[in-house]
Amino acid sequence: MNMQQNGSACIVTRETLEGFSACWSSGGAGLHWSCLFMLPLWIEPWLEHFGGRKHHIYKITEGGELLGFAPLFVKDDEASLIGSPDVCDYFDFIVAPGRQKDFFSALVLHLRHEGIARLDLGPLRPDSAALACCTGAAAQFASSLSSAHEDVSYELALPADWDGYLSGLAVQQRHEVRRKLRRLQEAGPFAYRSVDASEAIDAAMDSFLHLFTISRPDKRAFMTAAREAFFRSLARSMASWGLVRLGFLDIDGEPAAAVMCFDYRGTVYLYNSGFDPRFRHLNAGLLCKVLSIRYSIQRGNKVYDFLKGAEPYKQRLGGRPVPLQRRRLLL
Repeated sequence: MNMQQNGSACIVTRETLEGFSACWSSGGAGLHWSCLFMLPLWIEPWLEHFGGRKHHIYKITEGGELLGFAPLFVKDDEASLIGSPDVCDYFDFIVAPGRQKDFFSALVLHLRHEGIARLDLGPLRPDSAALACCTGAAAQFASSLSSAHEDVSYELALPADWDGYLSGLAVQQRHEVRRKLRRLQEAGPFAYRSVDASEAIDAAMDSFLHLFTISRPDKRAFMTAAREAFFRSLARSMASWGLVRLGFLDIDGEPAAAVMCFDYRGTVYLYNSGFDPRFRHLNAGLLCKVLSIRYSIQRGNKVYDFLKGAEPYKQRLGGRPVPLQRRRLLL
């Protein structure tokens, strides 16, 4: 459908999931693919296991130029970005830099034409394209815009070396990290290992999911059969592009704790974790995260994203809060 915007024609069409994936895998066509949870590698497993509702991947172009994608679920007269808050921490559009206004204007007019009355964008980071779409002149295309604090994420700018990381912690926390690591060393042999090879992911996920489910009752309840299947599919999908990092802390040769991380464009995302309660006295769960940070520094990563949730350990390990805002629009 053509949408006239300031004398130019924006065209809104529906892209296939295959075409959406091919655009990303072939280089991204100059779009800003910064949100991990909106990558085809994430959306495809999510749709496979949870996508019961009708979804559309809207593609907006202007004069042959691709302005972006809006992967949306549509139910009755409401649209929302594809995903769910239990397994996706925040959302976004995929937009060409500087083209947010034209992209969003065309999208809103098209949704109106299709009878969509409400657009729920879910939690958004302050630097998201979707948030930029909802501010300034672009907001004129919605009759009502609501904003609410949704949650908080934490992230850490990684220094060049481990000593730099430690020196950046508060004095008390620096002493605590050193003390816990020293106690771990005194308890016996230990090692941190990272599994990222595709052929080793399935076996590593067996170990990770075991540690996840035995670590706490709420984690055991969370890991339903559907979520386990999603976690496994997601790990395979990300491993196919070398983006998954399953980190294990082994104590006396036995897996004591694990983290499931993703490494994308210089940022490591701590997605989930688990530990064996037998090693609680050695703070195995926390130290596995600490060693994951050290491993990320050694690999030259620039940011460590602890993701959504205000657990105290994130701030203690140097994380800085990133507010997540929810945007809802009446069209």
